[in-house]
Amino acid sequence: MDSDYGVPRELSEVQKKRALYQPEVPPCLQGTTVRVEYGDAAIAADPAGAHVISQAFPHTYGQPLAHFLRKTAVVPDAKVISEHPAVRVGIVFCGRQSPGGHNVVWGLYEAIKAHNQSSKLVGFLGGSDGLLAQKTLEITDEVLSSYKNQGGYDMLGRTKDQIRTKEQVNGAMASCQALKLDALVIIGGVTSNTDAAQLAETFAEAKCATKVVGVPVTLNGDLKNQFVETTVGFDTICKVNSQLISNVCTDALSAEKYYYFIRLMGRKASHVALECTLQSHPNMVILGEEVAASKLTIFDITKQICDAVQARAEKDKNHGVILIPEGLVESIPELYALLQEIHGLHGRGVSAENISSQLSPWASALFEFLPPFIRKQLLLHPESDDSAQLSQIETEKLLAQLVETEINRRLKEGTYKGKKFNAICHFFGYQARGALPSKFDCDYAYVLGHVCYHIIAAGLNGYMATVTNLKSPVNKWRCGAAPISSMMTVKRWSRGPSATQIGKPAVHMASVDLKGKAYELLRQSSSSFLLEDIYRNPGPLQFEGPGADSKPISLCVEDQDYMGRIKKLQEYLEKVKSIVKPGCSQDVLKAALSAMASVTETLNIMTSSSTGQTPL
Repeated sequence: MDSDYGVPRELSEVQKKRALYQPEVPPCLQGTTVRVEYGDAAIAADPAGAHVISQAFPHTYGQPLAHFLRKTAVVPDAKVISEHPAVRVGIVFCGRQSPGGHNVVWGLYEAIKAHNQSSKLVGFLGGSDGLLAQKTLEITDEVLSSYKNQGGYDMLGRTKDQIRTKEQVNGAMASCQALKLDALVIIGGVTSNTDAAQLAETFAEAKCATKVVGVPVTLNGDLKNQFVETTVGFDTICKVNSQLISNVCTDALSAEKYYYFIRLMGRKASHVALECTLQSHPNMVILGEEVAASKLTIFDITKQICDAVQARAEKDKNHGVILIPEGLVESIPELYALLQEIHGLHGRGVSAENISSQLSPWASALFEFLPPFIRKQLLLHPESDDSAQLSQIETEKLLAQLVETEINRRLKEGTYKGKKFNAICHFFGYQARGALPSKFDCDYAYVLGHVCYHIIAAGLNGYMATVTNLKSPVNKWRCGAAPISSMMTVKRWSRGPSATQIGKPAVHMASVDLKGKAYELLRQSSSSFLLEDIYRNPGPLQFEGPGADSKPISLCVEDQDYMGRIKKLQEYLEKVKSIVKPGCSQDVLKAALSAMASVTETLNIMTSSSTGQTPL
């Protein structure tokens, strides 16, 4: 065992009290018998990419959805697993740390031991590097004792994780075989779960006995799809940031002379910025998805903010708070194109100091226009997934500087009647990553750990643990598993009038849905947020009392529960089959045929319009 990992923590009184909290599990996970009902084969949400995905994942694409059932459920064809031989399971943290990750380990450990005391759970030390090097720590009650309901990933640690190349995938398989693992559980976001799917496929093809299970854990909240409502860590990061934002709002209102530009982490998607806006009511938020949809330039955004500052000045308000997602720089068309050129030159081995001299004329002109600090940050080498180092690019400072220049110009012209513009910039990022997790994230992570064991007991490979109906109390949560390959999409890039480049299948980041209810709620409130200073402080994270059971607003306003609806549809189809049988009346048969023809026609039109194909 590495001396830096798994050592008991020094806990404060608050942490000690937290460590005593025992999350509950839904009825479908209680007891020592696993009951699983299989649905139809799960297909990709992107029908146009289904063929590419099925070819890339022939062993793990098209597997059925799995629903775990409570003891009292009456489902004739459910599989009942009452024998639980001892298993050896490995677990690894991949990707950036996210509050609540330790509770996934705890939940899985307790489920494993509840079904067979001889089973073993081993953690890989230092993320994927530890997996490849076979550096492990056996998880025990003693190891877990000071990590229950606590933040960070320090019990096992992580690295800059990637299990992607053929050598890495084969190395992971060799480790699993050497350690005789029945299953490998990978905790992470979109990239890590894409890697998990590839591992599962490779293991299946090689007839490796180890099953691979993914768990949706990322503070960015961008692993969202029809099966995953939210991710572990998102609630915590938004609550911690919302309190900090609210504190800044109160300061701005008190001093009445500062504009705060706050950049929030969250990678390219703006889920964190949207949720924090709904929780704390700052004056303005610039969502990357809005900018991309409207193709707003950096100058359009500057004008938008300046107009807002001017409107507030006319109400004698010379202060405000503006939120900016860290991924905004990749949503602004001209800055994204500039980054693509820079990254292309990096890829060709051009050194950072020589890149500016090799840019195209238009890119060079834009590059020279930008302040020196931004130029230096844009030249940073891209991440392993070819995205910019977003946490290092101070978009908030760039916008504050551009807004100040424009306001000063208007001041000289006499078109701006407010006071001198003063900007203060902040980046709320690393401060929240190691936060003590919210009660919701503690519960959600712990339950996902239990779901992982159910997936392993059912012998499933290439699945992600899922919990739906999350906005309801824990006892109404629905637990199941969905093939990771069914969550994949295939990106296409136009390379001229007739050429299209097709990317590899992957679990891609989900953007903020500009037709969704959370965004609609923001738009309804944006005018009052801008002009009326209706700042709201949700307060610090609570584990008891008011606010302890609150959940993300963006989760609660959406009408999700996809898995529940799939189950309901299956029930309706079974009812139709039980009513419309040989021997039923002509009227019943005619009514059924008419209804089914109408439904089929409607669904055919809907699916064909989403793929651009002609209806059958």
